[in-house]
Amino acid sequence: MSAPSGLVIDIVDLPHAVGATKDVRLRVPAPPGLGTAVIGTPEGSPVAVDATLTVLEDGVLVRATADLHVHGECVRCLQDLDEDRTVRLEELYHLPHGAAAKEDEEDQDVLLLGETTLDLEPALRDALVGDLPFRPLCRPDCRGLCPRCGERLDDLPPGHHHQDRDPRWSVLASLLAQTPQDDADSQGRA
Repeated sequence: MSAPSGLVIDIVDLPHAVGATKDVRLRVPAPPGLGTAVIGTPEGSPVAVDATLTVLEDGVLVRATADLHVHGECVRCLQDLDEDRTVRLEELYHLPHGAAAKEDEEDQDVLLLGETTLDLEPALRDALVGDLPFRPLCRPDCRGLCPRCGERLDDLPPGHHHQDRDPRWSVLASLLAQTPQDDADSQGRA
């Protein structure tokens, strides 16, 4: 069993009256896997969460913003991408006894309240992944890498190209390399 993340909120002091609220501020290191394979928040980088918990009849509504750093790489040229982001989330955490009916109704994952805690990590993960680009680019017009030398095309001079010939044409290339004298000699032998 893994250790709980710093995104677990104690709700023991949250009043049970509908409409009651609790404001929460968290400053924690990012848990592992917060993002996708291409782009996400590095594990251990700072995450600042400001949340308001509101008691509803069937659970607790969480409205929050999270300020975090995102790191990835351009899918075309592999250049590092770094930016700070603010992610907004609004999720309903259901009471455990009413969640089974909801899960069957909507056929989706339902966030549950613990007996004395509420874990923001799954909601933050869902909000961040939905906010991240599927194919991150350093620029929309990034030209990528040269297929021959592997250098970034944006860093190379205009008209960059390679003179390499396809080896399948080497016999024909040798015919082109013959001088007119070679042609005369070959005709004289005929």
